[in-house]
Amino acid sequence: VQLVESGGGWVQAGGSLRLSCAASGFYYEDNAIGWFRQAPGKEREFVATIAWSGGIIYSSDSVKGRFTLSRDNAKNVVYLQMNSLKPEDTAVYYCAVGRDGQSREVLSTARGYEFWGQGTQVTVSS
Repeated sequence: VQLVESGGGWVQAGGSLRLSCAASGFYYEDNAIGWFRQAPGKEREFVATIAWSGGIIYSSDSVKGRFTLSRDNAKNVVYLQMNSLKPEDTAVYYCAVGRDGQSREVLSTARGYEFWGQGTQVTVSS
């Protein structure tokens, strides 16, 4: 299983970035792809998750209305479009793969995911 994130960088507050997660090595229709982030000195935080087959999307309250998940099944890529970025969005962003069909509660935590990417840094300046 391989997950590769890209698209991170530096942006001013109010700007946008689109992160990509290229996935390979697993049975795609049976999995969900989640995004998490971790700021220095803080615990890893759930951002959003998308089911590969059903398109079911969960997202945290802190990003609702600003972040959007989408997927390109032909390319096996999941995108996290981040708009109206705030300095508190600064973190390393990780994508991870877990089993589809788990409860929302489980898929909103790291324990719902088996494999993780290496992360991509997002820095938002005020």
